[in-house]
Amino acid sequence: MPRITFPTPDAMNADQRRVYDKVVSGPRGKIEGPLRAALHNAELADRWQALGALLRYNTTLLPRLSEIAILVTGRACESPFEWYAHRRESEKIGIEADILEAILAQTDPVFKSSDEALVYRYALELNQTKSVSDFTYAKTLERFGERTVVELTALVGYAC
Repeated sequence: MPRITFPTPDAMNADQRRVYDKVVSGPRGKIEGPLRAALHNAELADRWQALGALLRYNTTLLPRLSEIAILVTGRACESPFEWYAHRRESEKIGIEADILEAILAQTDPVFKSSDEALVYRYALELNQTKSVSDFTYAKTLERFGERTVVELTALVGYAC
């Protein structure tokens, strides 16, 4: 049971409705999770959705890599919404069930891709220790470059 009401489209003021329409007509296709509550302040909701859209759809990370980072973060933060919403997205893009189950169980998945293993490790360390080891940072920087490291770090921070 939510603690705060969620504005419904028919009860929204013009600013709220503008943000709502922008989100549902974009790549998300719907508003769910905490963004619904943020609609009480249309400017907050608009800026929040814009940052989320940038981090999910407009970074140098491939969708599989983004979803792995989000799943690790959702699980580490014990966020049922983040976990279940992104598990659905991950299944849609073909992330294997054994990888999803391992992340859920908080055990290390077996990845076929070294890029996926590296993003997993980076997100896991950042969530567990609020930092990344020098080794993981150097490997991630070497593989992806500074821009992607910044984007990955921002994605993990946003997803929790």
